[in-house]
Amino acid sequence: QCPAYGGPICSLCCSLDARCHDLCKPEAARLSVQWRSLLRPLLPQRLWPQLDTGLGRYLLLMAIVTPALAALLFVTYQLELKGLGDQAASVAPTLKQGFIKAYAALLLVGGIIGWWLVLTQMSRRVAQEESNRQTEALVREIDSHRRTDEALQRAKQNADAARANADAARAAADAARAAADTANQAKTRYISTISHELRTPLNSILGYAQLLDEDPSMPPHRRQAVGVIRRGGEHLLSLIEGTLDIARIESGKLALDPQPMRLRDSLQQIVRMFELQALAKGLRFEHSIDAAPALVRADERRLSQILINVLGNAVKFTAQGRVAFRASQVRGMAIFEIEDTGPGIEPAEIERIFEPFSRGAHASGGGSGSVGGGGQAGTGLGLTIAKMLTDLMGGEMTVSSRVATAEAPGGTLFRVRLFLPELPGARAPRALPVRAGYAGPRRRVLVVDNEEVDRTLLARRLEALGFEVLQAASGHAALGLLHEVGREEPLQAPIDAILMDLAMPGIDGWETIRTLRRQGLSTAPVAVVSANAFDKGLDNDVGITAADFITKPVRFDELLDWLGQHLGLQWLATVAAAPAPAADPHALPDTPPPALPPRQRLLALQDVLRLGYPRGVHKQLDEIATHHPECAAFLAPLRALAQGFEFDRMAPLVQQALERSRVD
Repeated sequence: QCPAYGGPICSLCCSLDARCHDLCKPEAARLSVQWRSLLRPLLPQRLWPQLDTGLGRYLLLMAIVTPALAALLFVTYQLELKGLGDQAASVAPTLKQGFIKAYAALLLVGGIIGWWLVLTQMSRRVAQEESNRQTEALVREIDSHRRTDEALQRAKQNADAARANADAARAAADAARAAADTANQAKTRYISTISHELRTPLNSILGYAQLLDEDPSMPPHRRQAVGVIRRGGEHLLSLIEGTLDIARIESGKLALDPQPMRLRDSLQQIVRMFELQALAKGLRFEHSIDAAPALVRADERRLSQILINVLGNAVKFTAQGRVAFRASQVRGMAIFEIEDTGPGIEPAEIERIFEPFSRGAHASGGGSGSVGGGGQAGTGLGLTIAKMLTDLMGGEMTVSSRVATAEAPGGTLFRVRLFLPELPGARAPRALPVRAGYAGPRRRVLVVDNEEVDRTLLARRLEALGFEVLQAASGHAALGLLHEVGREEPLQAPIDAILMDLAMPGIDGWETIRTLRRQGLSTAPVAVVSANAFDKGLDNDVGITAADFITKPVRFDELLDWLGQHLGLQWLATVAAAPAPAADPHALPDTPPPALPPRQRLLALQDVLRLGYPRGVHKQLDEIATHHPECAAFLAPLRALAQGFEFDRMAPLVQQALERSRVD
């Protein structure tokens, strides 16, 4: 009976099969066990573990080989002396020396062979143990398959009776999966079109609500109602913007635009922006940004969005104490830390704070557990967008928090790590001067948009710079206008540039571009100006690249950059002003200039203008109006420009106010 094979085996096969290492032999009959039992009484106890090591076995082997070899050579030596007879006395010293040398050489060779044998035996044992483990695993797997086959056979016996039900369940599952896919596609389509469908009416709602709010004849109860309308519209707009950002990132359609960036200057602007907010809540705003490099390569807009969302979250939901902002860089890795003294976040909530439309339990109590922050505070999108943008930029955002107790205060620390390579020898792009016109002949631009408000706003701004603007409310109207202009002015280029909307009644923008190219109506460069942000960068057959796609709300500087590049324009920073009339000694004195807000408020407003942060601009204007009502005359033109996203025209007005405040 063989324990290795689990059955009877003949003696011949047993003697030829040594893979089991005499598994049937009793443990006490093994040589290693006998030697250990013999040597343990002779050796100290601390040396017992060494008997099972390779070195111990080698020493044991050499302890046997050394005297055995000496005995063998001694016997041979005595036989040689006896054979020499009378000459033994004279030859004995030489013969003895030769045998000693032979003994040393054989002992060296025996030691090497002994060590090789020990290593061979240990390797064979390790290999056998591994083979045994693999065999056991294979046996277990075979047994598992056997049990699985038995279970499958039993299931097969019951499957025929339940086949109809299984088919029905499978059909229901397929239908549910198809419905889920359809719903997901519908959600994507809805998000991709919501910008065009909702931004335009929201802009009108917010614009007229702002005009009514600034009307001094408005009764207080009506002004309060208008304020509710404005806040509701701004909340809805922020929700739409956040949802679109998430959809762009999830669909892989959000492309980064890394450029040389003045990191330290940008961080200083963000610090000034939140210092006022923290001060208004009675919080200390601590910052340490001197360790950040001066110039890096990054997408300034997206990096600012990350920091503004997280900082806005910390300031908004911290009731007392401080908010700290730290920035540093180690080997090209920028580290931003935002720490607050709010009530903290429960460990179970940390897992879901980056989920969209989710808020922590401490959000209402002033903690940083809310996911809302910055431009999306309260909507549950701020931290979600910040985390997704960080991942998109190849970085990492982590959060650690301690929950406040009666004995110790709470707090939350957000850490953002981004690879921002420093550019010590490069130069950051200069801020372009305010463009008030262009040199050379007057250029003609065709604006095609079915929304009269958007079309008129764009036409007025271009006409103010000296462009001649033609307007068309649809694709068919644009084609008819190009036909008419081509007949009237056949010898000159009738249109220098075309700004085309996409979603229009009749034929859309893509088909309009194809038709005018196919019919040879115009060879002018075309820029798509549309709220369908998801179409940006998509492949098309009319040669529109991502650089030719301008999303709404239109950033006017981006549009002017495109016109300047494609029309070869030389921009003028100022326009010649008419000579001032001579002063009339009998005229009434000039109207005193409007009152200005404090210089710190003006600097904060200038910072958000440079960042191109619409909600920040409106928020700064609202705070100035709340704390400094005497500055209403100064705010009126700025509010009108901010409503049309004309930040480039607001910047010189704020700069003039700063210069005036410095003189005062």
